[in-house]
Amino acid sequence: MSRDIVIVFDCGATNVRVIAINRKGEILASESWPNNSRPDPFFPDYRIWDIKEIWGKMCVASKRVMSRIKAEDVLGVTVTTFGVDGTLFGEDGQMLYPVISWQCERTNPIMRDIGKYIDLHDLYRENGVLPFNFNTINKLIWFSENRPDIIRKSYRFLFMPSIFSYMLSGEMLNDATMAGTSMLTSLATRRYSTTILDRIGIPESIMGSVAEPGTIAGNVTQKAADETSIPVKTPVVATGHDTQFAIFGSGAEKNQPVLSSGTWEILMVRAEGFKTGNEQLEQSITTELDSRPGLYNIGNQWIASGIIEWARKNLYNEIKDDVFEKMIKGAESVPSGSNGVKVIPKFFEELRGKAGGQILGLTLETTRDEIFRAILEALSERLAEGKRALEDAGGFKTDSIVCVGGGSKNRLWNQLRANYTGVPIRIISHKETTVLGASLFVQAACGNYSSPEEARSGIDYKTLVIEPE
Repeated sequence: MSRDIVIVFDCGATNVRVIAINRKGEILASESWPNNSRPDPFFPDYRIWDIKEIWGKMCVASKRVMSRIKAEDVLGVTVTTFGVDGTLFGEDGQMLYPVISWQCERTNPIMRDIGKYIDLHDLYRENGVLPFNFNTINKLIWFSENRPDIIRKSYRFLFMPSIFSYMLSGEMLNDATMAGTSMLTSLATRRYSTTILDRIGIPESIMGSVAEPGTIAGNVTQKAADETSIPVKTPVVATGHDTQFAIFGSGAEKNQPVLSSGTWEILMVRAEGFKTGNEQLEQSITTELDSRPGLYNIGNQWIASGIIEWARKNLYNEIKDDVFEKMIKGAESVPSGSNGVKVIPKFFEELRGKAGGQILGLTLETTRDEIFRAILEALSERLAEGKRALEDAGGFKTDSIVCVGGGSKNRLWNQLRANYTGVPIRIISHKETTVLGASLFVQAACGNYSSPEEARSGIDYKTLVIEPE
């Protein structure tokens, strides 16, 4: 394994990063540039991603990363991004329209009126993805309704990771994890749904075939090598949606939920079964394709640290130093139950667009520490509800929950999570689970290991386990 460095291009909504990581999961070099959506040059009120600008940032970052490592040690390169976004290309390889951003509002009325194409419950039953306005299906319908000339000229739709892989290798290939975010696939077949595509009038040929993560899409071209300093002919390996590779990179096994805790909390599990009935739709359960065939990523999400930040700003604003540590210590001094204060943590409802957060049980003696502890208790109960919903949808029983992200640093919250869910909470030390997870697929694809799982077995996660009290 003389060559074991993987270059990961990771495009997020706020940052574009290039990271060099070795087979032990050690970050050897990293560069980051800010990222922002831009006004659509054809419809200035709408938002797009400027691919040329992002690629330029990736190239600069890649050259800086490559200057700090040995080029001869580079094993392969891959690209991960957020889900759903992509655009249409002609047969000559030219992009026909800018990438419509998930932040753009042009697709809001399309999702609202999706029933004129296909019944929402039938759509959800087939593909399992929640009806978000930004889903890929809505963008393709927008093209059909507003720019049918582009659909007629299209050869291939490429998702964001595939666009940059194409710029690296000259090959057009979409992977299953990105396809699984589109609301266009069938969970049963792990392929695009002919039923859904027929209903919306999109030729299946435009979507192309679905490649499994870990497929070698091609090799770095001379042009891309000149632009990135990555050696020519370096294998370009298909990965894709950041969420799926974060779950794999966290070390989670089958039927072990992973909680990614930040402004939002996302609870997902790699399950062997799924349900996509009306009950799951009402519970806001989304189901995507796992990075490995035969598994399904069942999840739901809710606002979390965003509420904690609201408490900091409105209740602890005068504290400038170590504010979160002081908030935690204050809440630790409050008994379980927060002296009768209860919080309804629905400060933001993504699908319904209605906020319904409440603070109950206030008296003239109520303290801010009681309110903060009540927030943590409410969020921990929300996690327990999410756990039960995932268990029902996936047909499994939780033994423990892996927790990653900024919210995993709050010791009181971690203990409450364990108490409310009744299972151990496993805090891992690795901070770059998306990058790690994607790199493990490259390690296997390029021959250092027989599988991504074998590659993962050599990672030391330095896990802290919090048992329920």
